[in-house]
Amino acid sequence: MKTLKSNSYATPALEKGLDILELLARQSSGLTKSDIARELNRTVSEVFRMLVCLETRGYISQHDGDKYSLTLHLFRMVQEHPPTERLQAEALPVMHWLAQHAKQSCHMGVVEGWQVVILAQVNSPTNSGFYVKLGSVIDLMEAATGQVILAHQPPERRKQTLAQWQHEMGEDPPADLPMHLARIQKRGYEERVSYQVRGVVNISYPIFGSGGSAVGALTVPYMQRHGDTVEMDEVRSLLQEACSRISLAIGGGGRQLRAEPEVEMKGVRKGRGAKGKASLR
Repeated sequence: MKTLKSNSYATPALEKGLDILELLARQSSGLTKSDIARELNRTVSEVFRMLVCLETRGYISQHDGDKYSLTLHLFRMVQEHPPTERLQAEALPVMHWLAQHAKQSCHMGVVEGWQVVILAQVNSPTNSGFYVKLGSVIDLMEAATGQVILAHQPPERRKQTLAQWQHEMGEDPPADLPMHLARIQKRGYEERVSYQVRGVVNISYPIFGSGGSAVGALTVPYMQRHGDTVEMDEVRSLLQEACSRISLAIGGGGRQLRAEPEVEMKGVRKGRGAKGKASLR
């Protein structure tokens, strides 16, 4: 297995701090100083000063007496990053339109390193539904969002992302992944039963940037309820129209989103969307 290139200019203190942040990012309930030292194979004294520094700068905080957890500081930094900020600003009004008309929740994610990060989320206007929490981090191989992005990225970029996933997870990607991504690219979207939740079908379309490749994906975790007036076919068309609008707004155009009959969007420019064929596996 090919590992990531080592850094010739070692910065032990910085690496210690990053190790702590990455460790805490994987913990939902926090860790004590002793836990952190044990997990990182370091002494408590080695991590203590770094914990104080990170807490002072607002990256971590203490709770339940002596446990440390990440704050939202890193998430706010990501949101303030200009490309991300623009993507969110353009996407949110369209996402609200989509949720209102599809009667389903929706979320937008990007690939960050070897994982998927949920940057924006809008709830369904109905009393019941399923949604993915804002700021969630999901395994690339378990997210329709991530695989749609991978399928619509240049081969070299995709190769780098998969190499990082392999390095971090310590295992090879699924053997049929290239074929699966090729199918997604040909169809233009992904639609599959959720790995985590019964009764939910994830429908995901790419959002294209100015370079012509996917910079994110918008996903509807479709859940059928008694009395629903919006069928899955219509949800799919509305979702595709929404992604086309967001892509156009950020300079990516809608070149890979197949054109079909016009779908009216109140409060958003009208354009052409498409219906795809459902393919549940």
